[in-house]
Amino acid sequence: MAASKEEMRKLAISTKKDLTRTMVVIGVVIFSVFLLLGILNLTNQVDMSFKKLPTTDLNEDGIIQIPEEVGLDNNEDGVIDKWDANSGYDAYDSYDVDGDGIYDEAGVDEIPDQGQTPMMRFLQFLFLGAAFLFGPWAFYASTKAKNIEAIEKRIPDFLRDVAEAGRFGMTLSDAIMVASSGRYGKLTPEIQKMAAQIEWGVTSTEALRLFAERMDTALVNRVVAIVIKSNDAGGSVADVLTMVAHDTKEEQLMQAEREIAMSTYLAVIYIAFFVFLVTIIILNATFLPKIRIAGMAVARSAEAAGLGSASVGGMSLDVSVIPQIEVAFFLASMIHAVGDGVMAGVLQNGRVSEGLKHSFILILLGILILTFT
Repeated sequence: MAASKEEMRKLAISTKKDLTRTMVVIGVVIFSVFLLLGILNLTNQVDMSFKKLPTTDLNEDGIIQIPEEVGLDNNEDGVIDKWDANSGYDAYDSYDVDGDGIYDEAGVDEIPDQGQTPMMRFLQFLFLGAAFLFGPWAFYASTKAKNIEAIEKRIPDFLRDVAEAGRFGMTLSDAIMVASSGRYGKLTPEIQKMAAQIEWGVTSTEALRLFAERMDTALVNRVVAIVIKSNDAGGSVADVLTMVAHDTKEEQLMQAEREIAMSTYLAVIYIAFFVFLVTIIILNATFLPKIRIAGMAVARSAEAAGLGSASVGGMSLDVSVIPQIEVAFFLASMIHAVGDGVMAGVLQNGRVSEGLKHSFILILLGILILTFT
C-alpha cells in the first residue's frame, strides 16, 4: 500500500545529517589532548609510562625490596646499579638523594625511575592522537560509503520494475509512483522521496536529478543521466532501463569479485605487519638486552683496569644508543602501520577512508603489542 501524502511529505523533507564535520572536530579535539599529554611527558612534567620498570625499588634507595619480581640484577647483589641492564629511564630533577630539599641533577643516581624515556612516551601519545585524529572520520566515511553501496545494489531491481511498468503503458512518473510502494532495502526511502516530489508537481527527470545529487556517486550519476536522456529523447524508455539495469548489475558483480580477490591481499598485509611486530619484539627482548649486558661488562672491565675510556683491547660498546634504537623500532612500526593500512584500504575498494580505518586499527594494535610484550 502506498504511503499517504503526509508520510511522503515527511520522507521528502527529511534528510540525514552529514556528520563529517562533527567527526573531524572530534578527531581534532582528541588529537589536541593526546598531543598536550605527549608534550608534558616529553618535558618530564609528568610520567605516564605505559610500560613499568621490571624492578620493585619501592623507596628508590637502590635496593630491590621484592627480588622475585626482578630479573635484571645481573651481578645478583640485590642492588640496582650502573652495571645492571635496566631498560628504564633515569629521570633528571625527579628526587632528592642528598636530602638538601633541592631536586637537581645531583639527584641522578643511575637508578631508573621511569619505565620509558620521555621521547618514547611522547611518540606513543603522538601516534595515539594521530590515530584518533583520522579514526572517527574514517569509520564514519566507511559506514557512509557502505550505506551508499547498499543503495546502489538495489538500483538494478528498481530500474527493472520501472521498465516493466513502462511496458504496460505507464509514464516514467507513474512508474516511479508505483515503484515507491515496493521494498528495495535502503533504496526505498529515496524512491519514496522521488514519488513525493513527483506528487507535488516536480517532473520525473528533476526528481531523478535530485536523487543523483543526494547520492553523488559515479554509478548513480551515470544511470540517472542515461535515463533522463532517453526519456527526453522519447521512444522505448523501458528497453533503455532494462539495458542500464543489466549493465549496472554486471558492474556490481565485477566489483564484488574484485573485493573478494583483494581480500587475500588484505590478509597478507595484516600478516606481514604482525610478522614485523614479532621481529621487533624479539630484538627488544633478546638482542638489545644482550648488547646492554655486554656493554656494561666492557665498561666494568675498563673501570677495573683503570682505563679512561670504556674499552678493553680496543673493543667498546656504546649502550647509550639503545634507547634511540628502541625509539627507531617504534617509529618503524608506526610508519608500517599507517602505510600498510592505507595500502589495505586502497587494494580492498580503492577508498583512502577505508585505508585510514585499517591504519587506525594497526596503530592501536601496534602500540598495545609493543608496550605490553
